[in-house]
This record gives sequence, C-alpha cells and structure tokens, in this order.
Amino acid sequence: MQTDIASLVGRIPDGSSVAVPSENAGVSMAATRELVRRGVRELHLICVPVGGLQPDILVGAGCIASIESSAVTLGEFGVGPRFAAAVRAGSVRVLDATCPAIHAALQAGEKGIPFIPLRGLLGSDLLAYRTDWKVIDNPFQPGDPIVVLPAMRPDFALFHAPLADRLGNVFIGRWREMLTMAHAARHTLVTVERVVEANLMDDPLRAPAVIPAIYVDGIAEAPAGAWPLRFGDEYPLDEAALAQYVAAARSDGEFAQWLRAWLARDPVRAVA
Repeated sequence: MQTDIASLVGRIPDGSSVAVPSENAGVSMAATRELVRRGVRELHLICVPVGGLQPDILVGAGCIASIESSAVTLGEFGVGPRFAAAVRAGSVRVLDATCPAIHAALQAGEKGIPFIPLRGLLGSDLLAYRTDWKVIDNPFQPGDPIVVLPAMRPDFALFHAPLADRLGNVFIGRWREMLTMAHAARHTLVTVERVVEANLMDDPLRAPAVIPAIYVDGIAEAPAGAWPLRFGDEYPLDEAALAQYVAAARSDGEFAQWLRAWLARDPVRAVA
C-alpha cells in the first residue's frame, strides 16, 4: 500500500484518464512533478471541477491529450498561460463542462449507474459541443426535457491529503469530493503530508472524513506535497512562486527553463 512517490506515479500509464481536484482541495503537485519527470503522455485529465496550476504545467510539459474541466484558471493571475497557448495551437482537446455536470457524472460513476440526469444544462450552448450529453423526455412526465450525462469512471483518482495510516486509510478533512473521486475511479493514488501509526478509523472525530483503505490503491508520503499551492492550514499559497511561474509560462523557452528548475527544487525547503 505505502510506497515511494516515483513508484506510486509509475502506476499511471500513458493514455490514462486521471481525475484531479481543484486547488482549494488537495492537489498533488508532488505527483505532478513525477508525471513530468517520467514523461507521461496522452493523458485525459478530468478536473473536479476546475483546474489551475497542475493542468497548466502538465499541458505545457506535453503530458495531456485532452482535458475536461469547467475552467483552467490561476485565480487572480488569470487563465493558465500554457493551457491558453495549447488551445490556440489546437494541441490539446478541450471538453467544456460545468461544475455540476462533472460532480454529477462522477456520482453516477460511484453509484454504478450508466447515466445521470441534470436539468441546469438546458438552454446552454454546451449541448451543441458535447455530443455525449443527450436531451431526453422525462420518463415520468412526457414533454418535460432533461439532460442525461454518461457516468464518469476515471482510470485513476490522484490527490493530496493531510494524513494516512499504516493500514491505508486516508483522512481527507472537509473536501468530500475526494471521496466521490475515490468511489468513482478504478484506482485511487494519494500523496499525504504524513503517515501515522494509529488506525484513523478508530478516531471518532476523524473517521467520518476518512476514505477506507478498500478504496485506496497506493499511498506515498510527500511533505509539502501541494506546494506552491495552499494546503488547508498546513501552509499558505506561495504567491511569489506562482507569480514567477506565470511570468515564465508566457513563452515556450522560459517555461522550459522554469520547468527544469522546478523539477530540481525541494518543496519542503520552500515551505520551511
């Protein structure tokens, strides 16, 4: 169950579909670094429900063939520069979605049902581009249209969490979307700030926010594993590092230089 991060990420083959969380949850930048180091290719990235620095780096590094997301944004720093460049160049396929659509499709996946209805998409121009989304009549009320979405079953869920125990249980705190991702995905890989000896399921305060080991395929300890992003109360957003990234990512050459430096940097020292 517990392994090193290179071995953990090594389980993700080229061409996999990978679900990752938004930046206010638990993005595994440590795993992102290993994916880039390994030179993984042709991933289909599913952002739950939006992406930021992680997908922007992966797109810039040539790891992504397609991305399904409600947005790829760096917040106050604007749209992800490498993502925007790839869209303009046509080098990445974008499946536009909405936050409720991604959450609903994953919920269908975790429930083992083939599709799920969602009314809010009616009237949206997304329906002209998402041919996999269908408008049908409500079977209980003919003449009442509703959209149905296919269930989403990613090959992998990949995220960062505060704690795991030696048994493979993972504490996710208040970010419940990680539980949905783990239920829906065929495999779940997690980096954590630290691994503890005590069984997390025995702690009545933590147990409701624990993903049981039965849903987890691999864990790697990665202190400061979300840096330079904020991670709960563990450490804040490194705004200087993000600003440096945005400045470098505006051109191919400067991004390549930034990437080499980032791969060599120690995130634990950066946080300290």
